[in-house]
Amino acid sequence: MRTVKKTQKQHYVDNQEFLAAIVKYKQKVFAVAEKEIEGFSDLDSDEQFTILKNWKSPNKPRVGNYIGSCFLKIATHLSYRPNFINYMYKDDMICDGIENCIQYIDNFNPEKSKNPFAYFTQIVYYAFLRRIAKEKRQMDIKEKIIEKSGYNHVFTVDGDGDAGYNQIKSRLELNSKR
Repeated sequence: MRTVKKTQKQHYVDNQEFLAAIVKYKQKVFAVAEKEIEGFSDLDSDEQFTILKNWKSPNKPRVGNYIGSCFLKIATHLSYRPNFINYMYKDDMICDGIENCIQYIDNFNPEKSKNPFAYFTQIVYYAFLRRIAKEKRQMDIKEKIIEKSGYNHVFTVDGDGDAGYNQIKSRLELNSKR
């Protein structure tokens, strides 16, 4: 009996290549920081890392296309998880995740961790949770406004609970004609 050898599925983000790109980006940032910050090269690596986390400069290099595409792939694939799949604002969640990755790229320390995929996946995951909480707060605010404005009766059908879209539309038209 022959055993069939399974072919390994190609991952959408190559962790080693991603790490190399981040290290290269950090080297560019380090080179610019040495030119702009006086006495930067005299500091030890922990102090340099702390300074670079909060450093803002117009000359700071931009994140490259490969790193950006990795952020996009991580956020997009994480949005396919069952707990994130059916949200109307999934695009906003993905954008928030990418924005947070770019915001916190300077916090990733390649000397401490060799797994940028896991680090940025966690950033995207918590960005998704924050977006969901924000949208829920907005829905609560909308419901309270509707409740206080007196249109709550429009959204129910004779005590049966929630009405459908067409029923709501016809009731609004009826109420506006009166």
